[in-house]
Amino acid sequence: MDFQDFLQYVPNLIPIELPATLAHIKMAPKERIEALKNLDFKAENPRIAAVMMLFYPKNEKTHLVLIVRNAYNGVHSSQIAFPGGKYESTDADYAQTALRETHEEVGIAPNKIEVIKHFSPMYIPPSNFLVHPFLGISKEELMFYPDIREVADIIELPLSVFLDDEIIIEATLSTSYGNNILVPAFNIQNHVVWGATAMILSELRDVLNIAFAENT
Repeated sequence: MDFQDFLQYVPNLIPIELPATLAHIKMAPKERIEALKNLDFKAENPRIAAVMMLFYPKNEKTHLVLIVRNAYNGVHSSQIAFPGGKYESTDADYAQTALRETHEEVGIAPNKIEVIKHFSPMYIPPSNFLVHPFLGISKEELMFYPDIREVADIIELPLSVFLDDEIIIEATLSTSYGNNILVPAFNIQNHVVWGATAMILSELRDVLNIAFAENT
């Protein structure tokens, strides 16, 4: 989709009621759905994080940026994620967390991003984080400067590919819920994207499709 066309839909995104769990469960391992049914995550005293779902023009087409995390000794090693990270007490709010972390991880200054909408928080049991996703847009072409300590690679995903159902797959993976289990996932540039990132992407897809439908 041409970025100028995409911008015409942005006002439609703001009032849309978030589908939350209805969207998340589409891309959730069934074991995760069962584990979360009766979980009061507030009782777990989760750590807070925020991420940025950033759209921007590249060659006049709309793109979404994702990152490949570096390999490390942790539960999210080498996974596909959004730019983002842990809330700090000096952050004015969670949106500022997402902006600050995006700057630190991929080099995009906060003044280049307009925050459009706060999406449904996502609780991640293995790391005990409650993640707040934000939709942001930049109206200029971007050059990314990844922090090599945290980011192994940048994925620039065309919106047309993101909305194509052909990228939805099932993959057999070993997760915190068990070994060799079948999970729904996205095949994004030969990366298997599953878990919390896939669930957040699922809500983003649903909201975008609603906004596009309202303008036809």
